[in-house]
Amino acid sequence: MAKGQPPARDGRDDIAPEPEFVQLLNPEGERVEHPEYSVDFSDEEYRDLYRDLVIVRKLDKEATALQRQGELAIWASLLGQEAAQVGSGRALRPQDMAFPTYREHGVLYCRGIDPIMPLSLFRGVDYGGWDPAKYKFNMYTIVIGAQTLHATGYAMGINLDGRIGGGNGSGDDEAVIAYFGDGASSQGDVNEAFVWAGVFHAPVVFFCQNNQYAISEPLERQTRVPLYQRAAGFGFPGVRVDGNDVLATYAVTRAAMDNARHGQGPTLIEAYTYRMGAHTTSDDPTRYRIASEVESWQAKDPILRVHRFLTNQGLADDAFFSSVEEQAAEVATHLRERVLSMPEPDPMSVFDNAYPNGSPLIDEERERFVAYQASFAEGAH
Repeated sequence: MAKGQPPARDGRDDIAPEPEFVQLLNPEGERVEHPEYSVDFSDEEYRDLYRDLVIVRKLDKEATALQRQGELAIWASLLGQEAAQVGSGRALRPQDMAFPTYREHGVLYCRGIDPIMPLSLFRGVDYGGWDPAKYKFNMYTIVIGAQTLHATGYAMGINLDGRIGGGNGSGDDEAVIAYFGDGASSQGDVNEAFVWAGVFHAPVVFFCQNNQYAISEPLERQTRVPLYQRAAGFGFPGVRVDGNDVLATYAVTRAAMDNARHGQGPTLIEAYTYRMGAHTTSDDPTRYRIASEVESWQAKDPILRVHRFLTNQGLADDAFFSSVEEQAAEVATHLRERVLSMPEPDPMSVFDNAYPNGSPLIDEERERFVAYQASFAEGAH
């Protein structure tokens, strides 16, 4: 083994063979039939999905560049996972509630949230808050796996309120989706959420983006069976989908959400995808994975396969693809300008909104911080 080269995973020098999963669009851009899942999009809807994928990737790349230039403290890239996020995000209905991790920038975009909002968190100018009820999208969760418990509790509330199975007669029955990664599947919070969701028949879909690595730990250090099969032990179905196939991800997510909404309980979806970049901008993936593995996944790129599909079907031409690239570049440039123009927060604001009725401890800390700041002014004279 060459010096500095990561060891082969599990002692193997080859790349693991492709697993079985639901697929509707293969890497060559060819439609694949599946007995249980399908989509029926118009030509314009196919083009819109491509536009979503390209814009989301461009925004992500811009955020990564901003961090490298010192304008963000850190960034968790979604590069390679665009189809899993756009496909599932577009499958949600307006009344559905989503609980993200800190990487669901594509789902956030599909929910109509201004992409500047998570960047203010990673720039450190605010706490990254938005109104979850307004967007039906909870705030980013940094604690690994905690959002699955939040989602399960919310879904149990939907049950108690009778907002599933047509119980309220208004046609706006709800379902919940909780996002997490393959590494988080080993967390106690996630497994506890599975227990409660299964026992209480909660209308929640657990959407695991299996990007093959929990930071630096490969999948075989997380599980010895396919992740989707874990659902059976908790009493609900699991399904694995090609997470680089936006059509299949959409179809599987829509079906699972409909089942939850109609009172059929939870589902675990394992979106089999790949993190093309680093876990975050503080990570160096070359220390734990080999170049040939990355190259093999580049051939399965989620955007490239939709590009090939649109071209093969005569649904788009060079003018369309160029216009999408121009639109994505404009959106990214606008995002950069807005990030750089963010006002610096008042340092004293860190003490605000900590306790609703105040706190002697906070008051003491505020006074000490005021004195600390004043010491700089005194030293300047």
